[in-house]
Amino acid sequence: MRLIGILCLLIGFYTTAQTVTVVNAITKEKLFSVAVYNKDKSISGITDFDGKVSLEKFSDTDRIYFQSMAFQTYVINKVDILPQGTVIAMVPRSEKINPIVISASKFEQRKQDIPQKIISQNSSQIRSNNPQTSADLLQQSGQVYVQKSQQGGGSPLIRGFSTNRLLLTVDGVRMNNAIFRGGNLQNVISIDPLSIDRTEVILGPGSVVYGSDAIGGVMNFYTLKPKFAQDSISFSGNALMRYATANNENTAHLDFNYGTKRFASATSISVNSFGDLKMGSHGPDDYLRNQYVDRIGGVDVIVDNPNPKEQVPTGYDQINLLQKFRYQASQNWELDLGIIYTATGDFPRYDSLSRFNDNGDPRESEWYYGPQTWLMLNAKAIHRGNGKWYDKMIFSQAYQQFEESRNNRSFEDVDFFQNKEKVDVFTTSIDFERRNRENNVLFYGAEFLHNRVGSVGSVLNIDTQERQDAASRYPDGSSWRSLAAYANYQWRLDSQITIQSGLRYNHIWLDAQFDNRFFNFPFEEASLNTGALTGALGATYLPDDTWELRANFSTAFRAPNVDDIGKIFDPSPGTVIVPNPDLESEYSYNTELAARKRINDKFTFDVSAYYTLLKDALVARDFQLDGQDMITYQGELSQVQAIQNAEKATVYGIEIGAQYEFNKNLRMYGHYNWLDGEQEELDGSKVAVRHVSPSFGDIHAVFESDRLQLDGYVMFNGQFDFNDLAPSQQSRPYLYALDSDGNPYSPSWYTVNLRSSYKIKNGLTATAILENITDQRYRTYSSGIAAAGRNLILALRYAF
Repeated sequence: MRLIGILCLLIGFYTTAQTVTVVNAITKEKLFSVAVYNKDKSISGITDFDGKVSLEKFSDTDRIYFQSMAFQTYVINKVDILPQGTVIAMVPRSEKINPIVISASKFEQRKQDIPQKIISQNSSQIRSNNPQTSADLLQQSGQVYVQKSQQGGGSPLIRGFSTNRLLLTVDGVRMNNAIFRGGNLQNVISIDPLSIDRTEVILGPGSVVYGSDAIGGVMNFYTLKPKFAQDSISFSGNALMRYATANNENTAHLDFNYGTKRFASATSISVNSFGDLKMGSHGPDDYLRNQYVDRIGGVDVIVDNPNPKEQVPTGYDQINLLQKFRYQASQNWELDLGIIYTATGDFPRYDSLSRFNDNGDPRESEWYYGPQTWLMLNAKAIHRGNGKWYDKMIFSQAYQQFEESRNNRSFEDVDFFQNKEKVDVFTTSIDFERRNRENNVLFYGAEFLHNRVGSVGSVLNIDTQERQDAASRYPDGSSWRSLAAYANYQWRLDSQITIQSGLRYNHIWLDAQFDNRFFNFPFEEASLNTGALTGALGATYLPDDTWELRANFSTAFRAPNVDDIGKIFDPSPGTVIVPNPDLESEYSYNTELAARKRINDKFTFDVSAYYTLLKDALVARDFQLDGQDMITYQGELSQVQAIQNAEKATVYGIEIGAQYEFNKNLRMYGHYNWLDGEQEELDGSKVAVRHVSPSFGDIHAVFESDRLQLDGYVMFNGQFDFNDLAPSQQSRPYLYALDSDGNPYSPSWYTVNLRSSYKIKNGLTATAILENITDQRYRTYSSGIAAAGRNLILALRYAF
């Protein structure tokens, strides 16, 4: 009996030794969903919610790998586990030295393995910066330029490209739809910066993973992710109140997280109210708002502005709602559901309201965007595989609905024109990751998109209240569809060299039926049935711990959408854009070289140089409609133009960054961006590229202690003379200051700013920011509204 008891004890001890617990080496927190496998992946497992995994299936000669992207891979022979105990302690990766990003492949990768330049901001940085909108969030990176036509807007410019040549995603779902236009866009303000967990911006093309539109860059926003409880139940959140003087901003925000071991929920609510924006005191008088139009007693009246620095009207309101659920069905399955809804009130198109005719009268009495609403439903199923076909799979099904409208009436005119658009977007995607240890990784997947466009136009007589049909902006009922498959392969030759390559094939269909009641189009429909193959090849080389070298070559494309082929609108006085069904995709060919050097763990310097050739560029040029080069549009005789394929355009530039850490509390860093470009015209002449911005950058000095953070910084911007402006900008003097010859130009500017935050006590933080301390009056390039003058921002945040 004693022998049997000893045998049972030994068997029980052996069985226990076959189960190990995986923990964080620093915090001792138990780690779940850690992948465990042998060298050839013929045997694998995964840790449970208590960090435990059985090694019984592994043989004593197996070498076992414990892998999680946030930790250094732990490798050990099975026979060596028992002598050291049954706890595996994994060391976290240094987020500061080698952060994890997911934008380049839709899965977690180490930043140093990616040949493209990616800039990111995490939630703590976003909270510290306190941006009013997501456009401001991007601009505060110092590496993304932002244009604004009105306060309710913000159109990012990246490496000389903008609007529908940049891709915008939220939680991995593309936000670009069939009516994203070549002009300036304000859709980015629909993303609530207070609900953002982090942003990752790819500087340069991303068509291999993301498809059409990703020519100049990809802006990825990741919203709050519900967090599971470590024990039984957890509840946490944040509340914020904010006020700003330059536009009388009042913002209230609340977010909270509820979690158990298997279920979690995250909720976010933000309400914003912005008044008319006040510009600075020192700068061009051309920006002053001396007069505006008011309707008094049924008559349009020109009113002298008692405070010309106040840009009347520019105020608007917005509400942002987010609800996300997360459920861990088993060790291998996770189910996520996200709902996002945002809506603005009416917001004035300030640049159009500030235009005047030659006789001194305003062109418009009213011009505003109606409520801009965005709804997104996003369901995801995440599965961890056995490594045969994939280690991780993400299946996503999303639905989005966009609504917007344009409303305008000319000065002293009774006709009030309205155009309303609604776009329904369905997205289905499946993405896979398969890893062969840490050396080789294959990312592959497929995606289907379907866009349906609804567009109606009308004109209302404001005296008689009689409404009639008018030309819609887009062909009502048109559709845009895309089907694609891609593969992206990462191969680590050794500890120093990593190669990444990829291919994607996209097929695009577009169908549109035109309404000939208002214009005599020489066509009744337009269709597009085309494919595009894009590829990328890049490498990173790490000669030692202080150097990082990157090289990348890639192609990208943008297929014409409904906005390109079918829209009717007036981009500037006396010009009207009409449909052109004979369009083809535009392609870009891109090269990038970059280097990063660390010296004495204190000084870091990085530089990137890039060159892009855009072939068959889609640009607006003079056109004829049914043999006519002039037509009457909304009561005005206008030059006919259409989007057409041009010959080519080139964009090139250099990006420089540097950081010096004096000690653990004090550091300085900054960025400088220089770029240029030219576009070939029909006659062979060269002109400036529309969305190439002036040189710009920032310099920061940051002090941080346990309770106090101070950030003194300067933002600066170079000058564009008249000859530096694209022809489309030279004809828009109302956007710019005037030089001594009376020609429009974009002056240089700078701002001096101070940002501070203080932790009053646990959970309670006060923030005070003084922007544009010297009260400069300036506009960012191509903007129709002057930026804020001296601006005091006060915020109080409570974390519970």
